[in-house]
Amino acid sequence: MRPVNQKKQENSKILVVGSSNTDMVIKAQHLPMPGETVLGGSFFMNPGGKGANQAVAIARLGGQVAFVCKTGNDIFGYQSHQLFEEEGIDISHVFSDANSPSGVALITVDERAENCIVVASGANANLLPADLAKVEEAIDIAGFILMQLEIPIETVEFVAEMAAAKNKKVILNPAPAQALSGRLLQNLHLITPNETEAELLSGIKISDRDSAEKAAKKIVEMGVDHVIITLGSKGAFVYGDGVCEMVAAWPVKAIDTTAAGDIFNGALVVALAENRSLIDAVHFACKAAAISVTRVGAQSSAPYRNEVGVF
Repeated sequence: MRPVNQKKQENSKILVVGSSNTDMVIKAQHLPMPGETVLGGSFFMNPGGKGANQAVAIARLGGQVAFVCKTGNDIFGYQSHQLFEEEGIDISHVFSDANSPSGVALITVDERAENCIVVASGANANLLPADLAKVEEAIDIAGFILMQLEIPIETVEFVAEMAAAKNKKVILNPAPAQALSGRLLQNLHLITPNETEAELLSGIKISDRDSAEKAAKKIVEMGVDHVIITLGSKGAFVYGDGVCEMVAAWPVKAIDTTAAGDIFNGALVVALAENRSLIDAVHFACKAAAISVTRVGAQSSAPYRNEVGVF
């Protein structure tokens, strides 16, 4: 394997724009059906939110990361800021909302490590284009911009357009699933949908490698440069710029899949910022995500660089 280059590459800085939540997690034997009450679960709270999870993953894996988000002027917001600083994340561009609470996610995890999640967006819903216009310098100094869809779509579109105009590489994790405009897709360097999200974007149901390739090709035709479709325990399908390859997942016994996709995306961008090839970056991301599912929680499950290894 190649040694990690300890010298930071030009444009290696990563900017994450996204959500910050507090996750309230209950572990139970099974996920409740509509109208059902499930007893016997254990409860704990963890810092979460897709944007925050990805920023923490990047920091733990050795990336230079700044985070743009909006939290409430409350105890959850204060705790989030403190934790970000402890992780080594640049929080110069974290906004505080005096009128809305911090975001909260209610998560149930069953004995098979599957989960269901309900999010109260709170201040995340008020991270608006006007806020991002104030932090243009953060985009100027970043080589990669990573976003998700737990903040307003108009904000995601605004950042993508601004960053693409500056020749920055915009990576979108399109979760939670929703329809995306052609305007947004054409400003993306890379998109990382899961099976459900890829089906929504392409209109093609994914059941095997061939259908994943068809879906990825369709998404590229819509304007995105590269597509990585994450397939859980089956790995990830990589497509674009002459690459068409399935990358296998690392075999592990899953305990909790919460934030596995976030860890994957954070690790992916770290590797790309180190000038690794797309395939090498996906291998690295698959290993980081595999480690995360052997642990409980969101940010708490993110591995450190020495756990994932080098290329």
